[in-house]
Amino acid sequence: MNIKKRVNEIFMELVDIRRDFHAHPELSQNEFRTSAKICEYLDNWGIDYKRGVAETGVVGIIRGKKNQKTIALRADIDALPICEKNNTSYCSINNGVMHACGHDAHATILLGVAKILKELEEEGSLNGSVKLLFQPAEETIGGAQRMVEEGCMKNPDVDYVLGLHVMSYLDAGKVELKYGKLNASTDTIKIIVKGKSGHGAYPDKGIDAIMISGYVITAVQSLVSRNISPLNSIVLSLGTISGGVKSNVIADEVVISGTLRALDEETRSFSKNRIVEIVSNTAKALGGDGTVTFNEGYKALINDDEVIDIVKENAYSLLGKENVVFKDFPSLGAEDFSYFLDEAKGAFFHLGCGNCKKGITSNIHCDDFDIDEECIKTGVFLQVENVISLLNK
Repeated sequence: MNIKKRVNEIFMELVDIRRDFHAHPELSQNEFRTSAKICEYLDNWGIDYKRGVAETGVVGIIRGKKNQKTIALRADIDALPICEKNNTSYCSINNGVMHACGHDAHATILLGVAKILKELEEEGSLNGSVKLLFQPAEETIGGAQRMVEEGCMKNPDVDYVLGLHVMSYLDAGKVELKYGKLNASTDTIKIIVKGKSGHGAYPDKGIDAIMISGYVITAVQSLVSRNISPLNSIVLSLGTISGGVKSNVIADEVVISGTLRALDEETRSFSKNRIVEIVSNTAKALGGDGTVTFNEGYKALINDDEVIDIVKENAYSLLGKENVVFKDFPSLGAEDFSYFLDEAKGAFFHLGCGNCKKGITSNIHCDDFDIDEECIKTGVFLQVENVISLLNK
């Protein structure tokens, strides 16, 4: 099969699929129509699947030659609570919900890859199996972890896993790769500072939790500047603070919340322990009490260099070296594809979807985000070649 020719042949079909997804966005854990449409396409193409994984996810399987490797491909499918401001024929019809992060394109690309790989399997030229992971809830509670817990990477066991994300700061036809660390872990933090209430006229009779909190906030920020190497990176952002009951009453409790982001598990663990020490000791020194709880979020996403090498060589061959860029520094944003990488070697890369000449430049998560649909071709072509390379490795 001439894969590039076949991608061009099915391109308009994929454009229609993407525009349908875009017009009917669904929030995390509510991707019922989206998963039903995915299953409809898989049925039409004779691809086996399991629906209802992580509630609204779908896992397809294309079984090539037996006793060979298994490759998994992931596409997230949920949308965002954003009111779309684009004026297009495929603008969202669900008020206040929008595919502002390109997940409609991700799902479409994976369907295009599935269609071509199924045709290769029917030809007898697919040297292994491919799992299709249509993942819900990436934007909220993290569907990847639940899919893994429900066995999506088992039976058959996955040897390699690949994922991609569209980015409008790259022109369509380009890809961005990163060796090693790509995305940070993320944890939410809750700090409770306790003091003793008292009359505002007699502050010496109370223990001011608001005053203590001011010192706690200043002290924990020293974690970044004085406890972490300047060659490493973490982000500690405190986003909310609340406390006190009345202007003339010494506050007895303040609650502070925020997020911690790190690029590896060692730094993540160290930072958590240090925050607990700083909060506890600072509050104690001022006569109060400070406690910290963490709600663990996504893990850091760390690419396998061997797999990135394969993606790089395919991208050089298919797109030209001038269209392959390398990300200098990791992002401190989170991406739950990391849970799949706990189970198998793999890589996550960025796919250009912008086009300055067409005015397609808006960033993801914005109400005027859109894509140059030519990126669908690039994504399908590259992912098919990546699968073939990994299966024949």
